[in-house]
Amino acid sequence: MLEARRKWSWAFAAALLSLVVVWRAESAIGVNWGSVSFHRLKPSAVVDLMKDNKISKVKLFDADPDSLRALMGSGIQVMVGIPNEMLAALSSSTDASDLWVRQNVSRYMVKNGADIRYIAVGNEPFLTSYSGQFQSYVMPTLLNLQQSLAKVNLAGYVKLVVPCNADAYESSLPSQGAFRPELTQIMTQVVSFLYSNGSPFVVNIYPFLSLYGSSDFPQDYAFFEGTSHPVTDGSNVYSNAFDGNFDTLVAALSKLGYGQMPIIIGEVGWPTDGAINANLTAARVFNQGLINHVLSNRGTPLRPGAPPVDIYIFSLLDERAKSTLPGNFERHWGIFSFDGQAKYPLNLGLGSTGLKNARNIEYLPSRWCVAKPSGDLSDVANHMKLACSVADCTTLTYGGSCNGIGARGNISYAFNSYYQLQMQNERSCDFDGLGMVTFQDPSVGECRFLVGVTDTTSRPRSRYSTSSSSCYQLNRRWIIVWMLISWGAWGFVM
Repeated sequence: MLEARRKWSWAFAAALLSLVVVWRAESAIGVNWGSVSFHRLKPSAVVDLMKDNKISKVKLFDADPDSLRALMGSGIQVMVGIPNEMLAALSSSTDASDLWVRQNVSRYMVKNGADIRYIAVGNEPFLTSYSGQFQSYVMPTLLNLQQSLAKVNLAGYVKLVVPCNADAYESSLPSQGAFRPELTQIMTQVVSFLYSNGSPFVVNIYPFLSLYGSSDFPQDYAFFEGTSHPVTDGSNVYSNAFDGNFDTLVAALSKLGYGQMPIIIGEVGWPTDGAINANLTAARVFNQGLINHVLSNRGTPLRPGAPPVDIYIFSLLDERAKSTLPGNFERHWGIFSFDGQAKYPLNLGLGSTGLKNARNIEYLPSRWCVAKPSGDLSDVANHMKLACSVADCTTLTYGGSCNGIGARGNISYAFNSYYQLQMQNERSCDFDGLGMVTFQDPSVGECRFLVGVTDTTSRPRSRYSTSSSSCYQLNRRWIIVWMLISWGAWGFVM
């Protein structure tokens, strides 16, 4: 019996070692692909954009059929998502989980089909603001889905994960990291399940939100170029918030007995507009620093030479129909603008030195709606309010790229945003005679007056739909920002 146990232990250790080798061999830079946009590009154009940029991994927030069909045969590895509000049904019925797997996974995993590698069970279901609302559903959903995957012979290929926000753990120093006391039991169960099934731990880390939410947060600590405010933790010194946050999670996992658990960064990025510190330069410096840091294989003090398995940049494209409750920056996370045009130079480390723009995008005619030069704009406030309540005017706010174009420029921008959203309908540029159509691009510097795309599927999904995981994603970001402001904290929870 003892000899048998030894043989089993060696076999198990060898299996784990081979698993680690596989994890490291497949490490990559991926992207999050959201679709809450007024002008939504055709999914096929987005897939071509990823292929042209050699992006091999993509994370979706749902299991959108159009996106999955477009991904079939692309060779891109996919993480599909299950919104939090679906967990109750999936946790209570194996029939429901069987149906979900058939409709959203196995039907696409055919010859030359979609390469679905992960199913994200919920989106940050343990977030403090949810007050345990989804907590009891997570484990039953994982168990049901694992059975459902086994029934279609996919349990060994498609891995279940649970994307967590960094507020699931806490500490004053990385080495003291621990999951929140009320989560200890459920996190032990979840992590044990994930580990036993060869799944990684997925976490979302946002140094930008730490900087945005606290005036005490050292700006240079959010980036990767060194800091005058390092954090010393015993013999370890942290020069950036990302490493500190990551190692806080490592310590929390270690306390549960899973210190070697593979970790994936499900979301990380920097917005380009809509707030102070949200600009093209900062986004480029952060994202390039992040990519270089991860691909250098330096790792972190608690995991030297072992960077995250993968990182998914948030996000691929701007989503300019998202709620602005967390902040106006929420619509500007993309490394590409809504039309697939690169915002700034970025080397993804994937064999290309820069980003390649989307091809064959069908735009509306090159014309814009602006305020009449001779018009009396004294009563324009209601028109602007209407236009901006429907279209996106977030670049006009303090810290935005169009904040300095003057009053008449602000009015023109609002008029044009509405006009493009209405597919350049002639009447949508009237505004009681205050608007006019021009064929001269009114863009000024970095303030870009947009022209819409002609894609007929370019209407946004409802920002208030209970079936959209994006609503939960937006709400939790707002709550995180609010908590940071309230606490005045900037440590390692973001």
